[in-house]
Amino acid sequence: MAGHSKFKNIMHKKGAADARRSKVFSKLAKEITVAAKMGMPDPAMNPRLRLAVQNARSENMPKDNIERAIKKASDVDGENYEEVRYEGYGPGGVAVVVEALTDNRNRTAGAVRSYFTKNGGTLGETGSVAFMFDRVGQIIYKPEAGSADAVLEAAIEAGADDVQSDADGHVITCSFTDLGDVAKALETALGEAETVKAVWRPQTTTDLDEEKAGTMMKLVAALEDDDDVQEVYANFEVSDAIMEKLTAA
Repeated sequence: MAGHSKFKNIMHKKGAADARRSKVFSKLAKEITVAAKMGMPDPAMNPRLRLAVQNARSENMPKDNIERAIKKASDVDGENYEEVRYEGYGPGGVAVVVEALTDNRNRTAGAVRSYFTKNGGTLGETGSVAFMFDRVGQIIYKPEAGSADAVLEAAIEAGADDVQSDADGHVITCSFTDLGDVAKALETALGEAETVKAVWRPQTTTDLDEEKAGTMMKLVAALEDDDDVQEVYANFEVSDAIMEKLTAA
């Protein structure tokens, strides 16, 4: 998973900023619309919508875009998005979980299957790899939120399970069912988080050699570039030496 995170950061830096920004906004807007449609259109009364709006703000999504996405939920002629999870294996037996929001299951399933096939993987049945991950809440703060000790203390008080702090920031983990309460308590203590969401955390990781790592990264990139795909999780590790070779190519 660490290799996946490094890869995402590098790709975001090397890619066209405007193109990535537009794609991120599109995916955030889709999540806001779905959250608003599933509950109240008021973030204060809808926990999922509140988190979606918070994450949109952390990406500097304009207020008008956010409000437009919320209003879209009440449009009777608008798209009806469905939450779909795909699971499969990538190169080297890496387990992959893909979360999507789609208005056309056949289109999205066909596209996801093609990404796996073209990059040395196979798409499996629902449940084929999810058991290798834990569903947890993840709250991320930027480094300036506080020292490692201060964030750890706030996380313990909020009821979190784990904190990992480094130069890039603070990653706080809690149980999936407690995510809303923990996030709210942390916001009181530390301010608004950079992101708050439920994630699939791998129980174990698979080390990949340079060849398989390169192919695995292409698979992840292809999946994340799809407009219907919201999140991609994979349980692979890539050494810093291999990462440097791949990104220098």
